[in-house]
Parts: sequence; C-alpha cells; structure tokens
Amino acid sequence: MRGPRGAAPAVLFVVVGLSCQEIGASLAVLLFPEVGPLGMVMLRLVFSAALLLAIARPTFRGYGRGDWLAVAGFGLVLATMNGLFYLALERLPLGITVTIEVLGPLVLSIVASRRASAWLWALLALAGVVALAGGGWDRLDPLGVLFALGAAASWAFYILASARVGRTFPRLDGLAWAMLIGAAIALPFGILDTGSALLRWDLVALGAAVAVLSSTIPYALELIALRRLPAAAFAILMSLAPATAALAGFLLLGQELSPWELVGIGLVIAASIGAVRASARAAREAAEPLP
Repeated sequence: MRGPRGAAPAVLFVVVGLSCQEIGASLAVLLFPEVGPLGMVMLRLVFSAALLLAIARPTFRGYGRGDWLAVAGFGLVLATMNGLFYLALERLPLGITVTIEVLGPLVLSIVASRRASAWLWALLALAGVVALAGGGWDRLDPLGVLFALGAAASWAFYILASARVGRTFPRLDGLAWAMLIGAAIALPFGILDTGSALLRWDLVALGAAVAVLSSTIPYALELIALRRLPAAAFAILMSLAPATAALAGFLLLGQELSPWELVGIGLVIAASIGAVRASARAAREAAEPLP
C-alpha cells in the first residue's frame, strides 16, 4: 500500500540510491588513470551481471527467438550507454555529464506526451543546455559533450528496451541476461583499455565496489521505493540526479562549477520535474471516465 507512512522511507531509499550511484561514479573517475573508462565499464558490467545472475537465477526455458533478440538488444544498449557515459566522465565534470544524460529520458517523455504544452518543458531544458554552455565552451570538451549526448540517446533506448524485456521476463530475469550480454560486449574493449591492471586484485576489488554502488544498491532500493511511491513521485525524485551528481563531483572530486553551469543544471531539473508532472496529469485525465 502506498500510504504516508511508507512514503517517507521510500523517499530516503531513492535519495540513498542516487547518492550511491554518484559515489560509484566518482570512484570510477578516480580509477580511470589505472583501468581506463572502458576498463571500468567492463568491470562494472561483469560484476553487476554476476550479482544479478546469482540473485535472479534466471531460466532459459519458455522464451522464443524474438524474446532473446529483445534481450540481446537490451544488452547492447546497456554496454553502449555505460561506455559512452564513462567516456564522457573522462572529459567532463560529473554534474554536467549527468545533466546532459538526463536529456534523453526527458526528450522521450516530452515526445510521448503528444501535448503542445510539453514543448514548453523542452524549451526550458534547451535554456538549461544554453546556460551550461554559458560557462564557456572552453570548459566543455566537445568530444565529451558528444559522448554525453550519445549516453542520453542510449538512456532513452534503455527505457524502451527495459519496458519491452520487462513485459516478457519475470522479476530481474531479463535484466540479468541483458547484463551478461552487455558484459560480454564490453569485455574485449575493457581488456584492451585495462591491460595488465586486470592482474591487480586491489583494482579488481574497487571495480566490484563500483558495480555494487552504481548498480546493485540503487536497483534494489529503487525497486523497494517503487512499491511505496506513485510512479510520478518516483520520477520526480529521480530528476534530482544532476543535483546529486554535481554535489558528489564537488565533494569527492573537487569539480567546481561556474554560476552559469549551476543555473543550467537547475533549469534541466525544473524541466524534468515539469515534464513528469504534466505526463502524470495527462495520464490521470485519460483514465477518467467520459461524462
């Protein structure tokens, strides 16, 4: 039941999950000089896949060729999204990278709403992007921005692929198989990027810690929170990711942001919250019976 007593802990679960994600991302950035961004992707996906397979214990039986193609596509999206995100993190501050990445699901929600008013939130998000650039393009690596935009597009595809697989596979089964495929795709790139660092158990252990912080803990807490919070409220809380990322980047990595960049992050967060609220309102109106 989604009552008031369950809402407060659920909000805390979401906040803790977001914090763990950004702490994991910060730890990954610190490991880049040793294992490289693609090596970090490999370690994260390999350990995430191992944990999910151990927890879900998925089965092969009862699925057709189309189902497995959907899982394979989901795995490809997972590998691509994480790879582009970490390549962007190598060149951009954490807060800016996450802000640009959030544009993917934001644009998807605006397009899916099919309402003219939704484009107001698109304009607000565009203003946020312009404000980010207002801090000076010399502070924003162009290739890093392209990687972040690619991660944003991948996140939108991730949402669609996740929904498709989630309708067919129970519990975490589809995600577990997709994570295994994503890990297999990332493996050769990661080995090339990491090299002999894979022989250092301390770095491998830190890679496992990133997987737990960035994937296992957030996924578990988000699943618990979704049982206690309305979907719209959950989405609004998740829209705060750029703020938590900027804070983690400042506290853990010493990444300072200019006033313009902070304004840009705030505008993108406001656009995300507005789009979520508008989408929830449209869904309620569509569900109401005609007079």
